Amino acid sequence: MLQPAQNQAPKIPTTLPTYTPMKTVSPPLEQATIGRSLVIKGEVTGAEALYIDGRVEGTIDLADNRVTIGRNGSVTADISAREVVIMGSVKGNIECTDRLDIRAEGSLVGDVIAARISVEDGAMLKSSVEVQVGAHKQDKTSKQTSESEKPKVAAATAGA
Repeated sequence: MLQPAQNQAPKIPTTLPTYTPMKTVSPPLEQATIGRSLVIKGEVTGAEALYIDGRVEGTIDLADNRVTIGRNGSVTADISAREVVIMGSVKGNIECTDRLDIRAEGSLVGDVIAARISVEDGAMLKSSVEVQVGAHKQDKTSKQTSESEKPKVAAATAGA
């Protein structure tokens, strides 16, 4: 009589189904940080987001990115960026292509040009504000204008 060997391992299929987990968290955004103890005097430019928790004097030009001034941040500079978030102190003019957000503990003294602006209760704002229509909204408006002119031209030629 044949009996199975006791030390023999069970057979496992050699081809297992592959499992790819779903990504639920996006990769962290690249962001430069100016720490509490740093002081920068001059021009800051770049192609990534910037978080300022120290002191900056001069100009900040990050046209396609976000500039965040942290609670400990103190900026005496003109800022040009896509988006600016202020939780600290800013003295200077700000130009945003998208949005300016001044949080409750933030303060701004300077002129603002932005497509959107948000000021929380408790924030300090001393400035003149110019809200501009964003570029994508201007494109939609010009397309609607040109489309509305087409039927008028067609009606004029049909009546002739």
